Amino acid sequence: MRRILLTLMLAVVTIASQADVKQEFRQDVKLSAGNYRAYPDTDLPRLTPSPEGYHPFFINHYGRHGSRWLIGKRLYNFPVEQLETGEKAGKLTKRGAEVLAILRELRASAQGRDGELSDIGAEQHQGIARRMVENFPEVWQGDPIVRARSTTVIRCILSMQNEVDVLKSLNPDMHIYTDASKAEMFYMNYDDPVVKPLRKQAYHYFEDYKARHIKPQRLLKKLFTDVKWAEKNIKGQDLMIDLFDVVGNMQSHHQWENVNLYDLYSLEDVCDVWRYNNVRWYIFSGETPLTQCRVDFIEAHLLRSFIEDGDRAIAHGGNSASLRFGHESVVLPLVCLMGINGADYQTTDLETLDRHWQSYKIFPMACNVQMVYYRNADGGDILVKVLLNEHEATLPVKTDMAPYYRWKDVRDYYMDKLTREPFIQPVIQ
Repeated sequence: MRRILLTLMLAVVTIASQADVKQEFRQDVKLSAGNYRAYPDTDLPRLTPSPEGYHPFFINHYGRHGSRWLIGKRLYNFPVEQLETGEKAGKLTKRGAEVLAILRELRASAQGRDGELSDIGAEQHQGIARRMVENFPEVWQGDPIVRARSTTVIRCILSMQNEVDVLKSLNPDMHIYTDASKAEMFYMNYDDPVVKPLRKQAYHYFEDYKARHIKPQRLLKKLFTDVKWAEKNIKGQDLMIDLFDVVGNMQSHHQWENVNLYDLYSLEDVCDVWRYNNVRWYIFSGETPLTQCRVDFIEAHLLRSFIEDGDRAIAHGGNSASLRFGHESVVLPLVCLMGINGADYQTTDLETLDRHWQSYKIFPMACNVQMVYYRNADGGDILVKVLLNEHEATLPVKTDMAPYYRWKDVRDYYMDKLTREPFIQPVIQ
């Protein structure tokens, strides 16, 4: 209970500096795409200079694959099928007919590309690699050892390849070792047997939220000439949610990034669908009592990998990097487990979740966590700084030199968290 109160107090401090979600979507509606949001690689902030006498020597990293095609034929098929039902009945508005034509063309383009990396997705990782070298040139000087690992999914392997190709081009003397093996999936993309039933038991929370908040009437009015007919013949809530994903993911492709279908949704509708998706991701990945504050511990093996690789790099003494490439379903719980930027926020109040916890700030396409290690040639503590999507981030660890932390303090905090029982609290109905 003490920990929850402390988290709530910290969240209140954070809220004061956060913009209202509705206002953020008014300024850039593509933020609402959440995990389909294209990587925000423009207007990145200038990083805080290294403390005097310190130089970076190692980067610990986990990154999501870049922008991709949607996974599963249903997401492309279902909106088309629903609008075709209206077409056959002669019930489509002019705008509905226009949308159907766009969706048919998009579906045809997606044939055979289920979940594959897109053109923009490849470019995102090339840019991240270049900026890693620009931001931390000392890490990549000489003949550093770079160990790059990917999950066995092709879009992740290609994301890794796009990064290491750029790294090698910038310094041909790098020793780069790549791998994508089932042998390492226990920490790269762990399938936790404890988490599955917890998620299943909590499924009704976001289904109940959906029933209360997803109101498709305005959308149906824009697409169909007869709203009463549409309410009887169209699966309005499912269309509203699935079409939102298709619209959001159009920013993953140069061919479609400037085709705007967000006019189909009012600002209120945009917020409602995003909030539903935010609730779903929080329950599936966040540190909430609704899942016994256990789900984010699915990334315990990955966090231990960070710690072990950090210790190894410190003992090695040279320059090196440990790069891992996977999925947003790994990045999000990892960020929650690490408490980056207060992502370990705990609540059972889903109605106010959006004020405290916004998933789109954590896991766009190509999202990444970079833990950068610094040493002083004259000795002293090893320091670390964490970047979330190339922005300096906070950790739940005491420091008098933010955004820098003493590695010993960070290591001790996480080892303590990983070696004690996950905080358990009864589910509040």
